[in-house]
Amino acid sequence: MSTGLYAVDGGPNRCWWCQGHVDYEAYHDNEWGQPIADDQLLFEKICLEGFQSGLSWLIILRKREAFRKAFCDFNYSEIAHFEAHHVRKLMQNAGIIRNRSKIEATINNAQRALEMEEEFGSLGVFFWQFEPKLKRAALKSKADACFHTTSDESRQMSKALKKRGWKFVGPTTAYAFIQSMGMINDHLQNCCCHQRVEDLRSSFKRPM
Repeated sequence: MSTGLYAVDGGPNRCWWCQGHVDYEAYHDNEWGQPIADDQLLFEKICLEGFQSGLSWLIILRKREAFRKAFCDFNYSEIAHFEAHHVRKLMQNAGIIRNRSKIEATINNAQRALEMEEEFGSLGVFFWQFEPKLKRAALKSKADACFHTTSDESRQMSKALKKRGWKFVGPTTAYAFIQSMGMINDHLQNCCCHQRVEDLRSSFKRPM
């Protein structure tokens, strides 16, 4: 495990963090690090990363369908019009994280997302401007990966979001978002997904 990789019964090498959980492995294999431009998915992920603050992503992952149901599949045009009675209902929903500050932040962020869409044309255009301009060397070990919890780009993104009134979007949250949305490839170099993500990023059409 010092390499940060594991394999089960001769299966593929995977990053250490999903070991022992079939649903986490599926997320690692089929979603994490793959580039996304869809505005609704980008909004979903930045909100769920905010809900994750202080918790593990596995908890959020297992509640994701409940979150989607509770928040209109993260259609920010609808969430932006949530009112006090929506908050009260959400606070009674055991399927999600019942944190009032985070729930209210999601509604606020939906309103800010509409403003961002007006300003930039799409959320994708805004978020993808923070893709690092220089390609970083591939991560070779768990120690390498754990060293990176923020970056210049995540700090810049966090600052830009906060300036526009977004909440629960600190530099660590922004970095997790950058990782998961494929703006960088943080699969370990010898992980089974690393080259596939490289190929997807090479062919990906950045929002403009």
